[in-house]
Amino acid sequence: MKIKGYLLVAGLWTTVLCASAQKGVDNGTQYGSGEDSIRCLTNISLFTPYAKLKNFQDAYPFWKIAYEECPAATKDLYLYGVQIVNWQIAGEKDPARQAALIDELMAVYDKRVTYFGKDPKYSKDWIVARKAQDYIRLKGDNVDAALVYGWLKEIVDEYQEKAESLAISLYMFASHKMLEKNQDGHKATYVEDFLKCSIFFDAQLAAAKAANNEKEAEQLATLKSAIETGFSGSGAADCETLESIYTKKIEENKSDLNFLKETITLFRRVGCQESETYFAAAGYAHKVDPTAESAIGLGNQAYKKQDFDTAEKYFTEALSMSAENDTKADIYFIIANIAYGQKNYSKARQNCLKALEANPNLCKPYIMIGNMYAATANSIYPNDPVMKKCVYYAAVDKFERARQTDASCASDANSMIGTFRSYFPTTEEIFMHPDLEKGKVITIGGWIGERTTIR
Repeated sequence: MKIKGYLLVAGLWTTVLCASAQKGVDNGTQYGSGEDSIRCLTNISLFTPYAKLKNFQDAYPFWKIAYEECPAATKDLYLYGVQIVNWQIAGEKDPARQAALIDELMAVYDKRVTYFGKDPKYSKDWIVARKAQDYIRLKGDNVDAALVYGWLKEIVDEYQEKAESLAISLYMFASHKMLEKNQDGHKATYVEDFLKCSIFFDAQLAAAKAANNEKEAEQLATLKSAIETGFSGSGAADCETLESIYTKKIEENKSDLNFLKETITLFRRVGCQESETYFAAAGYAHKVDPTAESAIGLGNQAYKKQDFDTAEKYFTEALSMSAENDTKADIYFIIANIAYGQKNYSKARQNCLKALEANPNLCKPYIMIGNMYAATANSIYPNDPVMKKCVYYAAVDKFERARQTDASCASDANSMIGTFRSYFPTTEEIFMHPDLEKGKVITIGGWIGERTTIR
């Protein structure tokens, strides 16, 4: 009887041990229970040293067991798991097997979201961004843009301006790819994606600058610049499309200053400053909170209507509120254009010079000054035909300066130089004029008052 009793107790104890052994994946615990928890910890301790040494071949079998049986055990399963599967992909020659491994890598990221997606530092948005990055890298030209777009849209919609910056950037990449494949069907969505992501990047940039985090601010500025470059060359940024999207939205958001500012910036960036939608946004924004941007919009509206006094008033107001030298340079040049159209050449030149002071890399102000010099040659020397021709030296000086400053003006500058060189006085005319000789520096009179050299 005693032996039977001992056997019964032993049997019951074995049953308890077996019953208590359970994998973490089955009972939702970190390591599992009983013998399975020991198995989990053992395999983690075995794969980790190999993985740290990049010995993925020996790490793999132990990692695989722990990954499948106790996926909530440690983030190391995923940190090293990504490296292990990437190693397998790199060494795989069979396309079908390589594709299956890419799917497996994506599953590693998905499982990390399931078990560690709420990590305070590396949460779901960070994980999915890296998943998308790996997928794009591995698929190359065969990337399924709609698939990536779906992954990241969920992230961007959920996290908004707090989304991982890489997630926002790759979201725009996927949206751009979809636009390329479905130009008309995705155009409006792409524009809306761009505006939304621009707002998010602006918020992140402001936060980085407020925290004096120069490195992060620089990285964010680079990412934002990249999506702006993609947008400007996308073909989606035409005025007709923008108007169809934003005309109604502006009326619905006429008190939303952030929306209005972003709309104004968007329309200006793609060259739609003559759009009535742009003018409407500028007008509403100026009422809520006058800024240089809104004043420029209203100035452009008045300019379009040829109400030059009102236009100049708004542009001058914009100057007083602008802190950006490039913006100031653009405004000064617009005011110069107004004065030029009214043949107030002295004022036009004054504003061209102010534009160049704010941005020395501009070339168009030099073109304008040269044209004004050439246009007034007759009035400066009405009774001296040879000196009248000398005015063209000063004009050509400006065209040459324009060509040297920026290659974008080279074609126009060369054309002007070719034209006005033909108006230079001949060698005989210079010889017959008592005050002139080749190589001599002279001062052109009248409103020009500038020194030039006789050729």
